[in-house]
Amino acid sequence: MIATPEVHPDRGRVFHYVSRAAVALALSAGLSLAGPAQAAGIANSDCLACHDDPKLTKKVGGKDVSLAIQPKLFAKSVHGSAACVDCHVGIKELPHAEGKLPPAQCGGCHDDQTKQYAASIHGQQRSNGTAAAANCSDCHGKHDILPVIHVSSPTSKLNLPRTCGRCHNNPRLTKDYAAGRSEVVSHYTESIHGRALLTLGVTMAPSCNDCHGVHDIRRGSDSKSKIHHANVNKTCGKCHGTVEKVFQQSVHGQLLAKADKRGPVCNDCHTAHEIERTSAAHFKAASDERCGRCHQDRLEFYRETYHGKAMALGLANIAACYDCHGHHDVFPATDNRSRLAPANKLATCQQCHPRANSNFIGYLPHANALDRKNYPQLFATLVSMTALLVGVFVVFGIHTGFWFYRSSHSFVSDAEAFMEKRARARADEEWFTRFTPFQRFLHFLVVTSFLLLVITGMPLKFYDARWAQVVFGVLGGADVARALHRFGAIVTFIYFGLHVLSLAHLCWCKRPSYRDPATGRFRLRRVWAFVLGPDSPMFNLQDGRDFVAHVKWFVGKGPRPEFERWTYWEKFDYFAVFWGVAIIGASGLVMWFPEFFTRFLPGWVINVALVIHSDEALLAAGFIFTFHFFNVHFRPEKIPMDPVIFSGRISKTELLHEHKRHYERLVAEGRLDENRLRDEWQRWKRIAHGFGYAFFGIGLVLLVLILYAMAARLLH
Repeated sequence: MIATPEVHPDRGRVFHYVSRAAVALALSAGLSLAGPAQAAGIANSDCLACHDDPKLTKKVGGKDVSLAIQPKLFAKSVHGSAACVDCHVGIKELPHAEGKLPPAQCGGCHDDQTKQYAASIHGQQRSNGTAAAANCSDCHGKHDILPVIHVSSPTSKLNLPRTCGRCHNNPRLTKDYAAGRSEVVSHYTESIHGRALLTLGVTMAPSCNDCHGVHDIRRGSDSKSKIHHANVNKTCGKCHGTVEKVFQQSVHGQLLAKADKRGPVCNDCHTAHEIERTSAAHFKAASDERCGRCHQDRLEFYRETYHGKAMALGLANIAACYDCHGHHDVFPATDNRSRLAPANKLATCQQCHPRANSNFIGYLPHANALDRKNYPQLFATLVSMTALLVGVFVVFGIHTGFWFYRSSHSFVSDAEAFMEKRARARADEEWFTRFTPFQRFLHFLVVTSFLLLVITGMPLKFYDARWAQVVFGVLGGADVARALHRFGAIVTFIYFGLHVLSLAHLCWCKRPSYRDPATGRFRLRRVWAFVLGPDSPMFNLQDGRDFVAHVKWFVGKGPRPEFERWTYWEKFDYFAVFWGVAIIGASGLVMWFPEFFTRFLPGWVINVALVIHSDEALLAAGFIFTFHFFNVHFRPEKIPMDPVIFSGRISKTELLHEHKRHYERLVAEGRLDENRLRDEWQRWKRIAHGFGYAFFGIGLVLLVLILYAMAARLLH
C-alpha cells in the first residue's frame, strides 16, 4: 500500500484556491451544458430514478456489474453540475433500451486530450480491440472524478503510482500485452524518486506521468515518446538540468548529438524505475556491469584486477569505473578535462590513495596479461607462473600416481600382512621424538594461517563462483575477509621469523656439538656439518640417489629405499614454505602497501605482483591439498591421518619403516636413548587428533571448491 502523506499547509492553501476555481469552471460548464439536457426533457433525477438503486446490475462476462450511481459522490465530482446526457450522448427517451446505453464521451469537452489519447499506446491498443487497455475512466474514475490536485484523486501525483499499478503491477496483463515488467511500480516506490514523493512528501519528485506523459503516453520505441532513446536525457533534464548540460559535453553526450545509438542515456546507467542513490553500495556494485554492456573488453580485464574482484564480491570502498573515468563528465584521456588526462591522473588516483606518486599512476587498471605486445612484463610473468604451476603439478602428479599405484599394489597383494604391520606400528611400546614442541607449535601456526589465507584468498581468485560469494557472506563480507587475510599474513611472517631465529640459534649459540669441547673455540666446519649434514633439511646428493631408487621401486625395478631423518619429498615441502613465504609474502606486501613500493618501483609492478600472488597461492593450495596430503595422509599405511606432527612422536616400527638410516645412525652415534620419548602423549591425543582432522577436512573441502571453480571456468 502506498502511503499518502499529509498535505503541507502551504500546499493546502494552494489546493483551496485552485479547487474553488476548478469548481467554478465546472459549474459554469455544467450550467451551459444543462440547457440542452433540460430541453431534451431528461433531468439527472430521471436517470437516478433507476440508477440510485444499489441492486441495479447487469451481466458482463458472466459476472454481475453494478449500474448504481451514488448521488453524493457525483455531486462532489468535477462533473457534479453536468447532466448525465451530456456525457452519455444519444439518449432520447427514458427508459432507454437495455444494453444499448451509449458509453460516456469525454471528447465533447476534452478534445485535445482525446486526440492525444488516440495517438497514445493506450488509445492505439483500444482501437485495435484490446479491451484491457486503459481508457479515461480507468485512470480518472467514472462518476466520482476529482480534480487532479485533490489528494483523493486517483490521478494526483501521490496516487498515480497506485493507479498505474492496477495494470502495470498485474503479471497477466503485462505478459499478455508486453507492457513491461510487472514489478515496475514496486520498484518505483522503493527508488529514490518514489521514496521522496511517497514517503517524504516531496511533490517535486517525479511520478509516472512526469516521465511517461499524461494522455500522450507512447512506446519507448516511438520517436515521439518521452522515454525514447533520443529523448530520455531531455525528460530527465527537466529536473536535472545542470547534470544534462555537463553530460552534453561529455564523450557520451557527443555520441548522442551525432545520433549514434551507442551513446548511453540516463536510464542505461541509472535504470528506469529502480533509481537509487549513487552513494549506495548496491549502485556501485552494479556500475561496472552497466558500463560493461558497452565496454565489455575493458570490463573483462578490470574484473581480473583486485578492484574488479573485490567489487564483484561486494566490497563497497573500492574503485569503480566512474571513480576513475568520471560520472556525467566522461571525456577521452586525451582531453585535458578528463580525469585520466596526464595532468589529472595523479589527482584521480589520490582520491583513494592519498600518498600516491608519479610512479603509482603507472598501474595498469585494464591490463590484458595475454597481450604480449602491449604488456610484455605482465605476459612474461603470466607465462612463467603458468609454466611453474603446470610443471609442478605434472611432475608431482606423475610421482604421486606411481607411488599410489605401488602402495595400493602392495596392499592388495598382501592386505593381511600390511594391516598387521600397521597395527604393530601403532601398538609399539617404543616411541621416539620426531618433532620438538617448538616445531609442533610452528606447524600449528602454519596450518591455521595457511587455511585462513586460503579461505579468504581463493574466493578472490574465483570471484565468479557462487561458493566464493557464500564464503564471503559467511565471513561477514569482503571487508572482514580482507582483514582476516592480512591477519593470516602477519601470522605467516611471525612463524617464518621464529623459524629463522631458531635456525640461527642452532648455528651460532653455545652448543657442545658445534664447539670444540677441548678449547671451546667455534669450529666453522661444524656449521657446514649442520647445514649439509644428515640432520639438515638442505638438499644433498643422497636425496638425488634416494629419488632415483624410489622411482625404481615405483616401477618394480628395485627395493624400497631406506631414508634418513628427512626424505627428499619432505625437504621439498619444507622449502616450498620458504619459497611460498618469500614469493607470496613479497607480492602480497606490494599489493598491501602499493603507495610505499611505487616510491622506488614502477606502477605496473602492482599488476605483476597480483599475477604472482594469485598463481603462487593457487600452486601452494593445490600442492598442499593434493601431494602433501597424499604423502602424509592418503598413503595406505597412513590413512586416515598421520598424527606425528601433532604428537611429535613416532614408533620404533614406523621409524624403521620410514627412516631406517636415521635410526641406524642414532644407534651408531649412541644417541638413540636421548631421542626416546618420555612424555605422556595419551593425554593430548584426542585434542591433537581433533585439530588434525578439522584442518584436514577443511583442506579437502577447499580443494573440491577450487577444482570445481577451475572446471567451471574451463567449461564456460
